[in-house]
Amino acid sequence: MKALHPKQAELLEILKANISDPLTMEELADRLNLSAKSVVFHHIKQLEKKGYLKRNPANPRDYIILKDPEKNVIYLKMYGMAKCGPEGTLLDGTPTRIVPVDPSMIYFPACKGFMVEAKGDSMQTLIAPHDWLIVEQNHSPKNKDVVVCVNNGEVMVKRFTKDGENVILQSENPQYNPIIADRDSFHVEGIVRSIIKRSVSC
Repeated sequence: MKALHPKQAELLEILKANISDPLTMEELADRLNLSAKSVVFHHIKQLEKKGYLKRNPANPRDYIILKDPEKNVIYLKMYGMAKCGPEGTLLDGTPTRIVPVDPSMIYFPACKGFMVEAKGDSMQTLIAPHDWLIVEQNHSPKNKDVVVCVNNGEVMVKRFTKDGENVILQSENPQYNPIIADRDSFHVEGIVRSIIKRSVSC
């Protein structure tokens, strides 16, 4: 990874410190003692080019730190599984926290990663309530993939199965019946790639 200009290193630290409440270009310029927003934008583009930062093209204040030059970590946004609107997506919501993660836990481009905290017991014993799930943003799961999805506005974690024209959402817990996904409202947010267990049952 390429070395950073001193201003870029300073900018990266400011971006990390304010990732949960991103600053405007004007505020960044003020923090960096720069007179022009264009200079800030140049340094941001350089951080992207050098692989330290990934920004959402549709929202410049929405970004992910891909690499911390002082610590071997990446930062993933965690989202709550709150109910979405009719056209809603989990990733439109406000992250509940930013989680530092060892890069060795990510087997896909970090810019496609996010996390959710599981709720409910429908996926036990595979996933317990409050487990942290590392998810790859991917809208094309394969049969039997465990996915984070939205169905009729409800965010859920289920095992994805295609049965002819229907998508069946299956729980691991046999107490829960399979769900036939609604064709108009169902969409997949991502595929669960790792599970961080937060409690140990004896």
